[in-house]
Amino acid sequence: MNEEIVFKYFPELDARQREQTAALGQLYAEWNARINVISRKDMDSLYLHHVLHSLALVRYIRENGLAPASVFDAGCGGGFPGIPMAIAMPECRFTLCDSIAKKIKVVTEVSAALGLDNVKPVWSRTEDLGPEYRCDYVVSRAVTELRRFVPLVRHLYRRGILYLKGGDLSEEIAACVRECRIEPQTVSVTDISGYFSEEFFESKKIICIFPQKH
Repeated sequence: MNEEIVFKYFPELDARQREQTAALGQLYAEWNARINVISRKDMDSLYLHHVLHSLALVRYIRENGLAPASVFDAGCGGGFPGIPMAIAMPECRFTLCDSIAKKIKVVTEVSAALGLDNVKPVWSRTEDLGPEYRCDYVVSRAVTELRRFVPLVRHLYRRGILYLKGGDLSEEIAACVRECRIEPQTVSVTDISGYFSEEFFESKKIICIFPQKH
């Protein structure tokens, strides 16, 4: 499955954004051969499992009028969800952070090859970063349990968290509300299957935490 799956759902992408999106396949194939940031078997599904999945956050942000904004991608790995989001939302500023140097190397090289001047790669643990890295939103893709994730990034967002995860999340959210002392009414879940019809997204969700009105 190639970049056409992205263009199907995001026909508004201009010529430059389409070129950048189409370039992702070759760039990640080359880098993944050198530094394994995506499982080998998953490379064949790069656009479905990684690019389009990341862009679910763009759809949510657009539909809820949250852009333009600054976005912090915590535990970005090789650049997901941050790089596809940065392509689709050039008006937003992105900080992509990971504690593993080789992954940030890939982020740095891929974003440079794409000409993404709205991406800032950072090699660090999130808990070690100061207030100068604070953004409007923190995004991430299932890096750990929500109750462990929230304390690591609490100092890094002004408005809230958008967290990609799959499966039955009721117990995980309840544990987070309880242990992180979050008001239940500030947490909501959006089904990505409402955006994209492919079977892969049937159980995929966005957990949204907005402690304050946004």
